[in-house]
Amino acid sequence: MKTSKLILLGLICMIATVPATAQSRSEKKARIERAVKEAIDSQTYKIDVNRMQPMRGGSRTLTTNYSLKISNDSVYSYLPYFGVAYNIPYGGGKGLVFSEPITEYKTKELKKGRMQIDFKTRSEGDNYEYSLTIYPNGSTTIHVQASNRQSISYTGDMDIEK
Repeated sequence: MKTSKLILLGLICMIATVPATAQSRSEKKARIERAVKEAIDSQTYKIDVNRMQPMRGGSRTLTTNYSLKISNDSVYSYLPYFGVAYNIPYGGGKGLVFSEPITEYKTKELKKGRMQIDFKTRSEGDNYEYSLTIYPNGSTTIHVQASNRQSISYTGDMDIEK
């Protein structure tokens, strides 16, 4: 008799908490989507990169904290580069590690809430075209096309409070 009452009480507690959990998940998802949209609209966001895909060879998981930061009209690129360089400064140059102004910043809304951001920038060693695809949950794909190097892609997550 006691055990059946305890089981019944346990079932009631479980049923009562399921809708609250589902609601909090949907609230969290909506909060993240709102934060991503606000960051894109303000043109101030940071993407923590965790994987790269060079044109040749397999993709690699990154263990160091690499990132791409957009702040108003500037890009702060701290990304590794593996690939073929056609024309680089003596000593190898700095690769994709630089802080420079952005030109031609364009935002385009895609299907399913995704956003595409394209911009150009120039460092002392090369010209770059960045193309970012940002998903509503903050996950991001970055494609970088350089004038003097093979293109390379990265994946990561937007640094927002989850």
